[in-house]
Amino acid sequence: MIDFVSGIVDRVAEDHAVIDVGGIGFDVAISGDTASRMPSAGQQVRLYTYFSVSQDVFRLYGFLSREDLEIFKKLITVSGLGPKGGQAILSVLSPDELKFAILTGDTKSITAAPGIGKKIAERIILELKDRFSDEELTSGVGAGTDAVREALADDDPGREAIEALTALGYGAQEAMRAVRKVLAADGAVDTEAILKAALKELM
Repeated sequence: MIDFVSGIVDRVAEDHAVIDVGGIGFDVAISGDTASRMPSAGQQVRLYTYFSVSQDVFRLYGFLSREDLEIFKKLITVSGLGPKGGQAILSVLSPDELKFAILTGDTKSITAAPGIGKKIAERIILELKDRFSDEELTSGVGAGTDAVREALADDDPGREAIEALTALGYGAQEAMRAVRKVLAADGAVDTEAILKAALKELM
């Protein structure tokens, strides 16, 4: 119905922004992550939007990129998860972090979102893992290099190192960051070497 809203930022709050479009103020719901990346009041912005109709409630949800919008739209196809829940998840996880959480089965990161329990997180992983291509799931999580992405493929040393770190109690996100930093720095391909170097990064 409304593909995007383009205008001047009137004000930005934690969960919504008001955009002045030709003298009309559009109140658009946004995630915390989007709020942190919004231009300052008085500056131009374009928000790609999703128009939600639920009973008697009409709400416009806005995103700074079409990629963010598409991920949101995939999220709200999960049974039991509505637009508010999808927005809550994107407030604590960036799109790349969410894709990585789905890739690794990291329910802990997803349940960090307010109102999102373990069962919903497990459902998100189960229902969405097949909705993303392998390229989509690994894009953005490998520092943009083929070597890193290959090392995160199934049964490869990078993935094994991440699994070992999570087994030691580290969160999937911090394990991923440490491993990709090691891979980007020296291109190590041996699991033990990657694990040792990643542990040094985490200490």
